[in-house]
Amino acid sequence: MTTLNQKSSKMNGSLTTEPDSFSDEAWSLLLIAEQSARRWRHKNLDVEHLIEVLFRNKKYQKYTNSLPINHKELNEILENFIAELPINNQPDLFIGEDLEILLEVADDFRSRWGSNQIEISHILIAIGRDNRLGEDLFYQAGLPSEILEAELRRLPAPKSFKQSKRNQNKPITNRPQKDSQSFMPTETTAKDPKPEPLPPLSKEEITSKQEPLSLNEAPSALDLYCKDLTTEAENGTLDPVIGRESEIKAITKVLSRRGKNNPVLIGAPGVGKTAIAELLAQKIVDNELPESLQGLRLISLDIGALIAGAKFRGQFEERFRSLLSEINNSEKGVILFIDELHTIVSKDRSNTDAGSLLKPLLASGDLRCIGATTPDNYRRTIEKDLALNRRFQQVSIKEPSLDLSLEILKGLKENYEVHHGVIITDEALITANRLAYRYISDRCLPDKAIDLIDEASAQVRIESASKPKIIEEKESQVNHLESSIINADKDTTLETINNLQEKKELLLFELAEIKQKWQDQIDKSAELQELKISLKELKNLIREVEISGDMEEVEKLKYDQLYQLQERIEEIEVSIREDNEYGNSLLKDKVNPEDIADVVSRWTGIPVRKVVSGERQKLLKLEQDLGKKVIGQLNAVQAVSAAIRRARAGMQDIKRPIGSFLFLGPTGVGKTELAKSLASSLFDEEDALLRLDMSEYMERNAVSRLLGAPPGYVGYEEGGQLTEAIRKRPYAVLLLDEIEKAHQEVFNILLQVLDDGRLTDSQGRTVDFRNTVIVMTSNLASKAILNNSLQLQSENSNKNILLQELDQKINEALTKHFRPEFLNRIDEVIKFNPLKPDSLEQIVRLQLDELKKLLKHQGLDLYVDENTIKILAEEGYEPEYGARPLRRVIRRRLENPLATQILEEAFQGAKSIRVETKEDDSEKLLFLIDN
Repeated sequence: MTTLNQKSSKMNGSLTTEPDSFSDEAWSLLLIAEQSARRWRHKNLDVEHLIEVLFRNKKYQKYTNSLPINHKELNEILENFIAELPINNQPDLFIGEDLEILLEVADDFRSRWGSNQIEISHILIAIGRDNRLGEDLFYQAGLPSEILEAELRRLPAPKSFKQSKRNQNKPITNRPQKDSQSFMPTETTAKDPKPEPLPPLSKEEITSKQEPLSLNEAPSALDLYCKDLTTEAENGTLDPVIGRESEIKAITKVLSRRGKNNPVLIGAPGVGKTAIAELLAQKIVDNELPESLQGLRLISLDIGALIAGAKFRGQFEERFRSLLSEINNSEKGVILFIDELHTIVSKDRSNTDAGSLLKPLLASGDLRCIGATTPDNYRRTIEKDLALNRRFQQVSIKEPSLDLSLEILKGLKENYEVHHGVIITDEALITANRLAYRYISDRCLPDKAIDLIDEASAQVRIESASKPKIIEEKESQVNHLESSIINADKDTTLETINNLQEKKELLLFELAEIKQKWQDQIDKSAELQELKISLKELKNLIREVEISGDMEEVEKLKYDQLYQLQERIEEIEVSIREDNEYGNSLLKDKVNPEDIADVVSRWTGIPVRKVVSGERQKLLKLEQDLGKKVIGQLNAVQAVSAAIRRARAGMQDIKRPIGSFLFLGPTGVGKTELAKSLASSLFDEEDALLRLDMSEYMERNAVSRLLGAPPGYVGYEEGGQLTEAIRKRPYAVLLLDEIEKAHQEVFNILLQVLDDGRLTDSQGRTVDFRNTVIVMTSNLASKAILNNSLQLQSENSNKNILLQELDQKINEALTKHFRPEFLNRIDEVIKFNPLKPDSLEQIVRLQLDELKKLLKHQGLDLYVDENTIKILAEEGYEPEYGARPLRRVIRRRLENPLATQILEEAFQGAKSIRVETKEDDSEKLLFLIDN
C-alpha cells in the first residue's frame, strides 16, 4: 500500500506513482477523489470515491451527462455503500487494491484504443468492469457495460493541457484558488437535480455503435509534436518580453499579406528570436493585433518530438504531413512557428527534408508559418532552394541596444528571483549588461547578460546554504576549549579548568543565539520565496478570470488575496533590508555587482572586479616589481606599467588592446625578459605569456597557421595558432619575438589587431584582443643603439646631438622595414639600452638566486662574496651580446665545478657552501664548507 502523494517511491505494477501515464483530467480525478476519501475519513482511496467525483463534480459532467444512466438511482446506491464503510481516524490514506486493478484495466483499454495516456473514458469502462462495485452499480442504474463502451466511443478525443498537469504535480501548498471552483463534493452538489435517464438502447443500436476508432479519436498530432504558445500565454507561464515593437510590426505586416505571408526571423544566436514569437502569442491573447490575426493559435513545432522514434525512411515525412493536414483542417486558425527552421528543410536526402512538404502549402496560402534561424544557416540551407526561399519573407532581428537589453533584464528579474530565492539588485543588472557587452564578445545580448544573472544567482543561492563564517569560527573556538579541558594535565589548577569551562559555556550560548538568528533568516528567505511563487500564480489566475470576463471574481481575488500577499512580501523585504543595513544579516541572499564580476572573471579569465586594496598596491608598485627582474631598462618598465594601470583604472580605449609595444635593442638586453616578468607580475604565473617566434612565419602561407587553414585544407577544424591561443585565454601577454623576420602578409593581419582589437579566424569566428598586452621585439637598429651607447660614455660627447642622431637612425631602420600604417598603430616604440657593468652585477645576483633555489632542495645554502660577483660580471661583459655571455660564464666557472664536487660527496654533512676567489689567482674559485 502507498499514498497517492508518494510519487517518488514506485510500486511494482502500480500506476498511481506515474502521473505522466494519465491525462490531465484523469490525474486531476485521482487527486480530487483522494480529497473525497479524506473528507469521508476512510482508510483507503478506492473505486467508490472515483465514481462519486465523476457523477457529482461539475468538472466531469461532459462525460457523465451524456450516458443513458439513472443518475438518481446511482447516487442513492453509491451513498448507501459509502455510508456503510468504516471510519478511520488515522491521518494516512492508502490506495485500495481494487483501485489499482481498475487502473490496470483502464491502462489495458488505453493500449487497445491506441492512446498515449489513460483518459476519463478508459477509467469509466474499467469502472463498468469492476467486480466489487462498479459493474453492479452501473447495471442497477440501467447501464450495462457493453452499452457503456459503445457510448464512450462516441465521445470526441480529449485535448491535452500540459501546463495544468505541471501545476498539479507540484507539492501541495497553500496556493490561491478561485473560490468559485469546487474541488470537493459538497452537500449542495449531491442534491442538485440530475437529468432524467435516457431510454436504454436496442441491440441493433448497440451493434451499430461498436465500431473501431476513427481517425479523429487518434492522438492529436498538434498535441504530440507541438507546444501551444497562446495557451501558455493565457496561463501566464511565458517570460515577459520587453520592447521589440518594430519587429512585431514587421511580422504582423507579413502575416497580414495576401501572398508570401510567411516571415522568417533571421538573427544571431541569443538575440531573442524565440522570445519575439512568444511576444506575438501574448499579443494574440491580449487582442493587440489587427483583426485578421485575432483569435488565432500560435503553435511551436517541437522538432525533437517530431524526429524521435522515426526509424524508417519516410516516417518523419509522414508525421509532418499529418501535422500539416491537421493544421490545415483546424477550425481555429493556426500559425505554425518553426524554431531552427534549417533543421527540417535540410537538402541532405539521407536525413530529413520537409521543405518539399511545406512548399505547396506555403504557395497556396493554406499555411501561415513563422520560421527562425541564423544568417549562416539560412544562407546554407534555405537560400539555396530558390523555390522555398521565395515563399518566406525575411525579417531581420538585430541585437538589442544596451538600454533595451537592460530593460529586458529588469523585466525578467522577478522570474529569476522567484526561481533562485534571492534578491537581484538593480546595480547587478546594470553590471551584468555592461560586462557582458564589454568582455563576452562571441555571444549576443540579451542572452549573455541573462546567463550572467542566472549563474550569479545560482552561486549566491549555493553560498547562502553554507554555514556562515562566524559560526564556523565560534565552533572552532568551542572545539579548542573542549580539547584544552580534556587534555589538561595534573599541574593544571581547578580554577583554570573552571575558567575554561565558563568560556566554553559562554561561547556555546553565543553560538546558539547566532545559529537561531541564522535559522530565522533562512526561514524568512524561504517564506519570501514561497510568497513570491504564490503571488505569481495568483496573478496568472487573475489574468485567466479577466479573460473570462468575471470582473466580480477578479476584484474578490485582488482584495481577499492579492493585497495581503503584497503586504506580507513588503514586510519581509523591509526586514531583510534592515538586517543588511545594520550588518545583522548572516545570510547572503543578494546578487551584487561583485557576484556578476566573479562570474565574468571565471568565464573569461579577465579580472573585471573592482581593484581591491592588495591589487591596488601591486599596480602602484609595478615598476619596482618589474625592475627587480629587468635590470637597466627603466624607461621600458615605466611605459609598460603605465599602460597596465590605465587598463585596470578603466581609462583604456575599449576598442583596442590594453597596450601594444615594439621593443628595440641589441640581443640579450632584457626585451623578452620584460614580457615574461610582466606576465608573471600580472597573473602570478608565466603560463600567461603566449609566445610566437616570428622566424617561423617567414613564408607567405604562414598566415594560414596564424588564422587557421582555409576550408578544404588539412587542419581546417583545428583553428589558428594565434587565434586559438587568444580565444582560450584573452587576458594575456602576447609576445611576437623577432617581428622583423615575419612575412609582409603577417603585418596585414596585425593591422586589424592593433587598431580594432579583433581578428576573424578561418572559421568566421571573431577573436577578441582587447584584453591582451601585445609585445613585439626586434633587433633592428641594434648596431646604431650599441654604437651610440659607447659614444655616450665618452666625456667629450654631446648627449643631445647623439640622442637625436640615434632617434633618426632608428626611424630610418623602422620605416625601411615596416609600413607607415603598421608603425602608426603601435602605442609606443621602446628603446632598450646596452647593459652597463654595474647592471651586470645585479644580473649575476639574480642568476645566483636561481642557483640557490636549486641547491636549497638538496639541503645546501650557497653564499657568494662580492668580489666573486664582480669578477663574474667583468668576465661576462660583452656589450654587443648583452647578458647572455654572463650565463655561460656562471655555468663554466661556478655550476660545473660545483656539480662535480657534489657528485664526489665533497660537501658530505655540510649545511652551506661559501664561494670565494683566491687572492693570488682570480681565475680559480674556492668552494668552502661553512657550517
